[in-house]
Formats: sequence, structure tokens, C-alpha cells
Amino acid sequence: MGKILLKEKEVVVPGECLAEGMDTLPGQGTYREGEKIFSSRIGLLSIDNRAIKIIPLTGKYIPKRGDTIIAKITDVIMSGWLLDTNTAYHAMLSMKEGTSDFIPKGANLRKYFDFGEYVVCNITNVTSQKLIDVTAKGPGLHKLKGGRVINVNSNKVPRIIGKQGSMVSMIKDATGCRITVGQNGLLWLQGEPEKEILTIKAIRMIEKESHKAGLTDNIKAFLEKEAKVKK
Repeated sequence: MGKILLKEKEVVVPGECLAEGMDTLPGQGTYREGEKIFSSRIGLLSIDNRAIKIIPLTGKYIPKRGDTIIAKITDVIMSGWLLDTNTAYHAMLSMKEGTSDFIPKGANLRKYFDFGEYVVCNITNVTSQKLIDVTAKGPGLHKLKGGRVINVNSNKVPRIIGKQGSMVSMIKDATGCRITVGQNGLLWLQGEPEKEILTIKAIRMIEKESHKAGLTDNIKAFLEKEAKVKK
């Protein structure tokens, strides 16, 4: 019978043995040798039933297919739009993937997405040369209007979102702000000005204390304290 040797959210280092036995499945940031699973990077241990993975604490965001990101329109070309992905690599949003509307030949594409506008999009392909294709068609994918966009540490995105969205939902409920988190470390929020500031404070607190146990309780206490101060 196998066993997991560490607890959820414990900080692990490369080469550290995480689990023994074949009952546990190695996930992102881990590897198996024989009947043991080891960590391949510094991060927090995440346990999901039989699978374990490492949530990295350092490193840059690497675009991958299936990720939902927030990207900014930087150019409008004949076949679509070019986007800044907050990485070293730009993405291509084609007319076909930008909208379900029929776009006649020669149409002004800036009517759909203009310079400087942000889009919630999904990565559909990443080539070996890091050429990225995205789509803006699908549930939750759309052009962002109003609000503000802030940079966060992309490695802390899983902690900001929380398990099954629990952390970000708690912040939304406490502040009334609309929040969208991109895997690439861009976060959009919209609400009353003072609530937006409170949201940013909570997000920064998560980034700073992401390695600590009891983070959800700490953020909840912070939001409740701030709510009382404002009364």
C-alpha cells in the first residue's frame, strides 16, 4: 500500500521524495523513479485524490495549449489581430477565432478589437517556435470593457484562484468586484474604486503569503476586518 509522505501545501525542493508506491500518480512538477515519486522543482505540494503535483513558487509563465489568458491587442493586420501575451511571445487571433460575426472583405477590424484593448482568450496551439494561436470564442472568452488590469506572479495564479475557484470566489463575494484571472499573470477586476483597492490588497497578500498554511483563513479574516473598518 503506497503513501504520500508530505502534507498538502508543504514546500518541497527538487529531488525530494513525495510519495511511495504505485497507488499515487505523478503530476506536473514531479517524476517517478521505481515506486517512488520525486519533486522536480521548488513549490507547494498539491494533492488531488491519487494525483500529486507541484505548484511552482518561481519561474516564468510558459504558454501552453488550453490555458486561458488575458492578452492586449498590439496590432491589427489583414487576417486578424496580434496580441501581447505578457510573455516574450505574441499570439495571433484570426478573424475566424475572433468573432462569430460575418466579417466582410475589407472591413475595419478595429471595430471588433482595437489597439490597447484586452481580451480573455484561450490558447489553441503553441508551436515549437512558440508561435501562439488563440481564440476568443467560447464560454468566458470576451473583450474586457472598463475595469483595470494588474500584473500578478503567474506562479501564484493557482493560489489566487484557489481549489475549484474557492479563493477568488471568496474575494468576489467580499468586495462585489468582477474578477478574471489569466494563467499568464494578468488579472482584470472591476468594481467600486475602494473595493478594487481592497481586492488588490487581498491579491498582493496572497502573492506574499502563498507558501503559508492557513492562507484561506488569513485572507478571509483580512477581508472581514477591512469590511468592519469601512462601516
